[in-house]
Amino acid sequence: MMLSLVLLMALLLSCSSISGAARLLEEVAPKEEYPHPATLELPKPELPPHPTVPELPKPQPSEHPAVPELPKPDVPAHPAVPELPKPELPPHPTVPELPYPEVPEVPKHELPPKPAENHYPVPETKP
Repeated sequence: MMLSLVLLMALLLSCSSISGAARLLEEVAPKEEYPHPATLELPKPELPPHPTVPELPKPQPSEHPAVPELPKPDVPAHPAVPELPKPELPPHPTVPELPYPEVPEVPKHELPPKPAENHYPVPETKP
């Protein structure tokens, strides 16, 4: 118990001292103790001028030789396709009309008479 109390006090003191130091660092502007050394400017090297590229002569478009007309090949005519005779189909069969069977009448069931009184209690309405 005593050890934990000592550790707690040490932690509290260290936090307060660190926060005080941080506050001092924020408020005080940093001093420049050592000025930056002057940098020497390096001389720019003299580069030789870019070499000039001579313009190439534009190529003259060559004329294509004239293509001679080729003779048209003789193509044989398509052979005539003989027409096939249409087969004779048998007539469609007719469906005979069937007599409808007689359906017996369904007897009507009579419901019991409705009671005149409502047997459920009516809830009372609150005023």
